[in-house]
Amino acid sequence: MTGGELAGILVAVFWAILVSFLAVALARLAQTLKATTRLVSDVTDQAVPLLADAGSAVRSAQTQLDRVDAIATDVQEVTSNASALSSTVASTFGGPLVKVAAFGYGVRRAIGRKGPAPDGADTRPTDTRRTVIVGRTVPTRRRGKRKKD
Repeated sequence: MTGGELAGILVAVFWAILVSFLAVALARLAQTLKATTRLVSDVTDQAVPLLADAGSAVRSAQTQLDRVDAIATDVQEVTSNASALSSTVASTFGGPLVKVAAFGYGVRRAIGRKGPAPDGADTRPTDTRRTVIVGRTVPTRRRGKRKKD
């Protein structure tokens, strides 16, 4: 055997090894493509009904939104009617009721006074209420006094 023949045999053996590795790689690639095709087919089979369900859910939501819109319109109309009724009642009864309340207060106050004291002192009852100002209680006697700057 000469050197050229030996080199040819070595090249042929390496070529055969390379072809076998390529054949194994192509076989695995074919299996991967088959599995991918099967997976895409399964996803398609499951996605079509899901899309149909999603479409029906969107249609149902649109129907409900239309109903809510109609209800909101009715509520707005009722609110405007209630506001108009409130304005009418306030204008009709408000003035006279305020006058009656003021008259009653004046009568109570007039009856509550006993007349002038002999020494000229004011006989009005002292106000024992307290005034609340921003979380503090100010005694009645200090109510009229203000700090000068």
